[in-house]
Amino acid sequence: MIKKIFAILVIFNLTACAELQDVVNQLPQSGGVLSNTDIAAGLRQALDFGIDKQVTKLTQEDGFFKNELVRIALPSELQKVDEALRKIGLGSLADEGLKVLNRAAEDAVSEATPIFVNAVKGITFTDAKNILLGEDDAATTYLNSRTQTELYNKFKPVIDNSISKVGADQIWSNLITKYNNLPFTNNVNPDLTDYVTGEALKGVYTMIAVEEKEIRTKVSSRGTDLLRKVFALQD
Repeated sequence: MIKKIFAILVIFNLTACAELQDVVNQLPQSGGVLSNTDIAAGLRQALDFGIDKQVTKLTQEDGFFKNELVRIALPSELQKVDEALRKIGLGSLADEGLKVLNRAAEDAVSEATPIFVNAVKGITFTDAKNILLGEDDAATTYLNSRTQTELYNKFKPVIDNSISKVGADQIWSNLITKYNNLPFTNNVNPDLTDYVTGEALKGVYTMIAVEEKEIRTKVSSRGTDLLRKVFALQD
């Protein structure tokens, strides 16, 4: 879906480019001739549904925690902490520790939308050609390559603040202290903020890829007449 969005966005932004116009002219037409205005409006709708829709879902309470595709589990260093605590009857404390990590990611993801919008605006002809001719997740891959560093820098302080705000730092300090006091264990001290930031980024790109595939492959996912007409061009 977003592969076509990016390719055609460039077509309309760089109308002087004859090669890109040839690409448009070769697309099959269906449901009548669409004006440039119609197609541009449809693309804006698709961007709203494909990016904003999924980002919004992730910012809601349990957007990460109850979504098996993106739910943040413990880092490998702390999985043994979780297992040990559950064995001695502290499962509820371990569950709370997991929840606050996911809550921190949910807080941070609201920073993503404007960064994605800027990435779309910055597409060049070469980018569009590569996306158009690339794999099914080429658009998501493009977003990843153009936004990952900026998103990381935006997410990390929000996550750090969220972890402190909800007392996650104290919860994990308690968890790790209890674990480190158990006999025959090695002390652990992972950088939770960096870990959660990385997992939050993975979650955002995962959900964009899901929506990219949905709208591109399923007519039923094109929720308006305009979307159905515009994306009939790619079918």
